[in-house]
Amino acid sequence: MDKHQALQRDARRKMMLEEPVAKVIPILAIPMIIAMLIDSIYNITDTYFVSQLGTSATAAVGVNDSLMQLIRSVAMGFGIGASSYISRLLGAKEYEKASKVGSTALLSALIIIAGVAAIGYAFINPLVVLLGATPTAKPYSVQYASFILLSAPFTAGTVVLSQLLRSEGSTQYSMIGMVSGCVINISLDPLFINVLGLGIAGAAIATGISKMISFSILLVPFLRNKTLIELKFKLFTPKKYIYAEIVKMGIPTFLRSSMLALSTIVLNNYAGGFGDTALAAVSVANKCTRLIGAAIIGLGMGFQPLAGYCWGAKRYDRVRKAFWTCSGMGVAGAVVLGTVMALGAPKLIQIFASTDNTELVTLGAYIIIAQCITMPLHVWSMIANGLFQALGRPWGAGVLGLSRQLICLVPSVIVLSQLFGVYGLASAQAVSDVLTMCIAVPMVLLLMKKIKVLENNNNPAQNGLQPNSSFNR
Repeated sequence: MDKHQALQRDARRKMMLEEPVAKVIPILAIPMIIAMLIDSIYNITDTYFVSQLGTSATAAVGVNDSLMQLIRSVAMGFGIGASSYISRLLGAKEYEKASKVGSTALLSALIIIAGVAAIGYAFINPLVVLLGATPTAKPYSVQYASFILLSAPFTAGTVVLSQLLRSEGSTQYSMIGMVSGCVINISLDPLFINVLGLGIAGAAIATGISKMISFSILLVPFLRNKTLIELKFKLFTPKKYIYAEIVKMGIPTFLRSSMLALSTIVLNNYAGGFGDTALAAVSVANKCTRLIGAAIIGLGMGFQPLAGYCWGAKRYDRVRKAFWTCSGMGVAGAVVLGTVMALGAPKLIQIFASTDNTELVTLGAYIIIAQCITMPLHVWSMIANGLFQALGRPWGAGVLGLSRQLICLVPSVIVLSQLFGVYGLASAQAVSDVLTMCIAVPMVLLLMKKIKVLENNNNPAQNGLQPNSSFNR
């Protein structure tokens, strides 16, 4: 470790443990909010340009959202599993071990994703049907999915590198990588789709190239030793204890993220039963509301390294204070942004309608408004999930993650679709947010009570609770 890195670590430690949490959270969160918004804009951009090709093409992009999410799920499992562990290691001053965890997580993710993508490419036709493609949307779906699978390792690498940077609080680097890729994507979409006449395949190619560029940019700070942890082949350590820690938080993250893909597949299949217009409306509306969700996820990602760092340093008072401060910021932001989006919902949907498809606009606007009403509940549940992740509590994180996307959403989709038709389907996500909140509240209150015990005693050993012990179950 050189003098520059030592100074960086000292400054980072002082910020994490001494600065007011209301100041630290925005410092860490704003770059991540921007990065998450940029990530959402990737899909929004593709949808906007592809919508000019017709409703079936728009529906095809929505179908492939779940494919992209599955790829990201595996990467997020490695990335967040490693970042949760790394934050705690950095808080405990175990820097070399943190570098080994980061190097192992990145290389493992790249290898696994490449294998998964190869299998998906070999069975691409049945794959897009399984994802929910209608007969009219299938040709577009196959074209789009082909290039998404080819660029999958770079997509995964971008996710993991972003999470590793976040784990040490270097969120600015993460933001730069994401923003650069988005600018490239926005620039290439009209060129490939319209000028070169590649259609929906052009949108997928543009996305793939942008992911390659983001991956390269995110790798630069590690190669130039500008980070607190190092990424080197010689640090690749495929040991059981490292994978055990990554899996402990990675599996709940993977399950939560993959359940988003599964619930999207279920949603797409049910929406497809009502026609391409319903499928397109669900796709566009969900992408619009995810803009707010992405911003709040970014806020939560800024909170997590702070909570994990303080937990590793046994500053339990700051863990509680950071959570409630972040909760206040998140809910207030959700109320403001949700109100603005709900008021402009019809005009927002109209942007993505290729023709005067009033049914698409009406249904899409209804979905946006319903989800905006319950957005504060959704936001708080996400921040609560982040608390469990940051403290290395896999069971709590897993339950909260699965609640919104599987336990509550899938039954809501099935039951409400049967009872109320397409508008029941359109209400399912909002109903799921209410039910998830009911699960999250008692879980968080119990966890806060346990943290308060540690704070009062300031001696985890007396309670049988160590930062990496049975408290993490």
